[in-house]
Amino acid sequence: MFALSDHLLHLEGEALPREMDAQAVRGLLAGGLACRAPVTGAVYGTLLNDRASLDALGEAMHARPYDAPPEAPILYVKPRNTLAGHRAQIDVPADAPGIEVGVSLGIVLGRTATRVQEHHALDYVAGYTTVADLSIPHASVYRPAVRFRARDRFCVIGPALVAKRHVATPDRLALTARVTGQRDFTANTASFVRGVARLIADVTDFMTLSPGDILTLGAPHGVPIAHAGEQAVVAAGGFAPLQLSFVDTAQSRGARS
Repeated sequence: MFALSDHLLHLEGEALPREMDAQAVRGLLAGGLACRAPVTGAVYGTLLNDRASLDALGEAMHARPYDAPPEAPILYVKPRNTLAGHRAQIDVPADAPGIEVGVSLGIVLGRTATRVQEHHALDYVAGYTTVADLSIPHASVYRPAVRFRARDRFCVIGPALVAKRHVATPDRLALTARVTGQRDFTANTASFVRGVARLIADVTDFMTLSPGDILTLGAPHGVPIAHAGEQAVVAAGGFAPLQLSFVDTAQSRGARS
């Protein structure tokens, strides 16, 4: 079991995360400190959970290889190499048109969840966090997109994990993403096809989720695209904002050599 009563923050350079209140979290972050991801369980992303994403596909949803809109959640895995925390530096490949900054709500499991009923689903939640689910832009949602979604540091989580008791309405949270020089992107979890409880129920109908695992609600349609030299700030609800920066891959390798 994974239990949390307040906020969990894992500062870079410290062996273990700290539990503290929201004021202490914001005080530490104001000092410019970097963080690790507050939890390191398996991360499962969700595709096409935003109504606008389905609408954008239009008639393509009824043609091959789809034939019909999805009846079950479409999931993908963000493996361990993708995990990063607050103030992460993201490499932008030279041949990429940029990186999609998919702001999402991360649902952190507190108990082993198998075949959970929707009306009990929130009992299995330990808390929530902001996830910057990054991806190189690509059109297909049918074939596995490992090379686009599973690059190093392509899943930025945090800064903190917020206990469930602080989030009364997870299905009515603002999602925001600000990229250097671009208009602020805003969305709301109210626009999603499956809310938190329904998504947990539908996913655990065919697979078990473990304590510390993260299930993302999914990124909304039309998220911004960042390029090398730019910065992004993303947030869910009133959570402390998550910051990340984008650098040219060649420059990044040179700095690390």
